[in-house]
Amino acid sequence: MADPASVAVLIPALNEAASIGPVVRDLLAAAAWHDVLVIDDGSTDETAAQARAAGARVIRHPYTKGNGAAAKTGIRNVSAEFVLMLDGDGQHSPADARRLVGRLGEFDLVIGARAASTQASLQRRIGNALLNRLAGYLAGRAIPDLTSGFRAARLACLREFLHLLPNGFSTPATTTLAFMRAGYSVGFEPIEARPRVGRSKIRFTRDGASFLLILFKIVTVFSPLRVFVPVSAASLLVGAAYGIWNVAVAGRIPNGAVVLILFAVMVFLIGLVSEQVSLLRFGGPGDERR
Repeated sequence: MADPASVAVLIPALNEAASIGPVVRDLLAAAAWHDVLVIDDGSTDETAAQARAAGARVIRHPYTKGNGAAAKTGIRNVSAEFVLMLDGDGQHSPADARRLVGRLGEFDLVIGARAASTQASLQRRIGNALLNRLAGYLAGRAIPDLTSGFRAARLACLREFLHLLPNGFSTPATTTLAFMRAGYSVGFEPIEARPRVGRSKIRFTRDGASFLLILFKIVTVFSPLRVFVPVSAASLLVGAAYGIWNVAVAGRIPNGAVVLILFAVMVFLIGLVSEQVSLLRFGGPGDERR
């Protein structure tokens, strides 16, 4: 169990003036944290002023760079053994923060897994459920909440993957799969998310294409063979069956069957190369811990 004094709290925030003050005050009342750092991602309201007034240390971006960029700024600017990351919109309870931190040491990453009923909208629930299923398949274990921004982690492990983290909204998904891929211990703690204060920065219509790109990135960066091999096997089976049927009926192998078999071989070879590139991305100074 991690002592709160060894945990720095990171709160990326964009235009959260209505909620950031109570969030910081509740956290400071809940435990004696090593540090509470709010990263103001170029807000146009009083987010930074409200956070300072509540007792947080504040780093401000001169313009909006993205939630992931704010998280990376926080990771670079704290020195505690562990970090607790949460949103500044008031969804997360300080009592849940203590529960997440309480499992650090046993786990290198602890994620606050939201109940589906407490997530914002039906569209978001469906999208998150699909991401959870895909991530679980790629990781080889159940992942109840891939995109939760409420998480606690060992700082040294997070810094190993800083170069992989995007500047946008897929930082939670990337860190979850990176920790699993690297062999670190990842735990999930059930939580109840409260209704956020204000409006969400994510829009289904605007960000739908971005989440599709997240899916492709997850596939190619973390477990390419788990996708390339089924595609290759399906193409090989269809091509072979098509060729055998034509030999039996017409006495020749059709061009379509040859193309499908060659496609299967090419996809498999590309998958092998992608797997090697994926393994290389996880090499680094922290390998001796694994």
